Amino acid sequence: MSERLRPFGGRLDDSVLTERVEEYWEWLAVALYLLTAVDLLTTLYAAAVVGVGYEQNPLVRWLLGRSVAALVGVNLVVVVAAAVGFRGVVATLERTPPRLRPYYTLVIEVWLGLLVAAGLGVFANNLSVIVLGQSLL
Repeated sequence: MSERLRPFGGRLDDSVLTERVEEYWEWLAVALYLLTAVDLLTTLYAAAVVGVGYEQNPLVRWLLGRSVAALVGVNLVVVVAAAVGFRGVVATLERTPPRLRPYYTLVIEVWLGLLVAAGLGVFANNLSVIVLGQSLL
């Protein structure tokens, strides 16, 4: 990470902030890919292999009993809601005074990191159900 992009490297001017926001959108896309597309595919496969009963999320378990289209539709709604919500976060970051931006960006970076970690955890859990026949939870 360059000196200009370090969380506590000083004030974040508008040009650095623009670069940082673009990177945040990329990380959000990674997190949403893991939490929706990868989770959806591995959940459908796990349900086909071991049955719907292993699904820990009651809403997803209920949707699996309905149709794939309903499950995909809910995932699309989640992606849109996450993108709209994150746009709000970006808007507040852009209005944050430059002296406080390093702290706010640190919070955003930790949150995005936790989202990616959660996506990887869900993926690992789904693989465990498929391969071992039991959840990691």
